[in-house]
Order: sequence, then structure tokens, then C-alpha cells
Amino acid sequence: MMNHKFQIVSDSSCDLPAELTVQKQIEVVPFYVSMNDAESMKEGVDISVRDFYELMVQNPKKFPKSSMPSVQDYTDVFERYAAENIPLICICITSKFSASYQSATIAQNMTVEKYPDAQIYVIDSAVDTVLQGIYVLEAVSMCEAGYTAEQAVKQLQDIQGSGRIFFTVGNLRYLQHGGRIGKLTGMAGALLDIKPLITLKDGEIFPSGICRGRERSKALCRKLLLQYMKEICRDSKELSLCIGYGYDREEAEIFQRDTLAFLNENGYMISEEELPIYQIGATIGVHTGPYPIGFGVIRRHK
Repeated sequence: MMNHKFQIVSDSSCDLPAELTVQKQIEVVPFYVSMNDAESMKEGVDISVRDFYELMVQNPKKFPKSSMPSVQDYTDVFERYAAENIPLICICITSKFSASYQSATIAQNMTVEKYPDAQIYVIDSAVDTVLQGIYVLEAVSMCEAGYTAEQAVKQLQDIQGSGRIFFTVGNLRYLQHGGRIGKLTGMAGALLDIKPLITLKDGEIFPSGICRGRERSKALCRKLLLQYMKEICRDSKELSLCIGYGYDREEAEIFQRDTLAFLNENGYMISEEELPIYQIGATIGVHTGPYPIGFGVIRRHK
């Protein structure tokens, strides 16, 4: 158990590296993933994210599925901290993508029935994947600074609406399969090498344009990021940023290098440590395919 004022819990959509969640004492409740109607596996427990993408790359005609953590998965975690009288903040993927938040809320109510003095706060983050990760790290920062759980929840609510993801994907097949785009659009995209630009805000995804070619789509993602940064702050220190990628780590490292140069040219002096690279996990990877890449950005707490 941690020595700070409260415990932080998140579902595995937060996509933080396992070594970082251990270091920061973040409790992660896994999503489930399955390939071709096989038995469901806990993400990060029964199957690594890397192995998940390997299966996708090796089986391009098969579409994996993901499912939320169960009420029992959350209850098992909540009761451990309630029994020790440790306040807890649970940060869940946007409820517009998954019922993980509903599972956690039911588990919260069940735990409070058993432990009436339990302090459990369940947050619908309205974000997902690596953006959820840096949102969780904001909670960690407040915990380490000595905030109470109530104070941290207020700050998390204040910054939540500033979160954005700007990303592109390798092809449209997975978005098409998941019903995110029409079949004809998917066919045209495959023929013309069209890449979509997608923005996540307020818990939902929105189209931000299309272009031809992978390199151009990544360049346009950088422009969307820069435009948003100019809209909400003058100083990059006010923001938490990260890069999210799927299967290709080398591409992500090149993307990071090019982005740092681009931002520096445009007046934002950001170091490599201030633009970390995190791997997008199975929860979102089933919808994007193995080659998503882009940015997460959110305003830091005050």
C-alpha cells in the first residue's frame, strides 16, 4: 500500500508502461482482448501489448475484440483499499467508448455497502489511451504533492475538458469494421492511400480531415497539435504532452524527433522528456489497427 494521501486506480486503457505504473504505484484494472472468438485474455496480464499487435500483424484478415473489466474486477481492487481505509480515485476510459465507468460505479456502490466509511471517487475521464495516461499522471502528481483526494478530484474535473488526441492510422479497415466509417469510404481509402486525421475531444472522436500518404498525415497531426497549443496556452510548461503509437516503435521515435524540431521552430522549446512515447494498447488498438500514431495533450493542474 502507498504512503500518500490516496490511491490511484485506472483501467488499462490508460496505456502507461508497466514499469511506470509500478514506480508510481498506480493500480491498473485490465480490459480483456480476444482474437477470432478465442478465449478472452487480460491485457497486460495474459497477453502483452506487443504480442497483441504481433497477432494483428500476422492475421490481417482477423479483427480482435476487447471488453471492459467486470464489476468483480473493480470490486476486488476497491475492497483492498477500503479495508485499509485508504481513499481511492478511479479514472476510467470515456463512457462514450466503453461501459468500464459503469462497472466501476457499480463496484463503488457495492464496496461502500460493505465498508460504509470508504472514500471512493470514480471519474469518467472523457478521454482514453495515452491521453488517459497523462491524465492519470496528473493525479499522481497531485498525490505526490500532498493533495487530498477531494482536492485532486476537483483539479481533475477542471482540466478534463482540455484533453485532446490528434492521430492518424495505417489504413481504414479497422475503423470501417468497427462501424466508425462507411464501407465505401473504406474502399476508396484503400485504393487511394487516403489517411484520416482524427481528433478526440469531450469523449468522442471527430474527423479532422483526410490526406494521401503516411508522412503527410503525420505532418498534419503536428499542425493540429501546434494549432491547439496556440489556442490554449503561451507556455508549453502548462501542458502535458505525449506521443502514442501502435506496433512500430522506430517510427514513433522518428516522429518524436521530427515533432520536437517542428515545435522548437514554432517557439515551443520542448525536451525529449517532455514528449514521452507510450504504446497504445489493445483497448483502442482493436479499433485503429496496428499502426495508429499521434499525440495526447492536456492542461496541467494548477
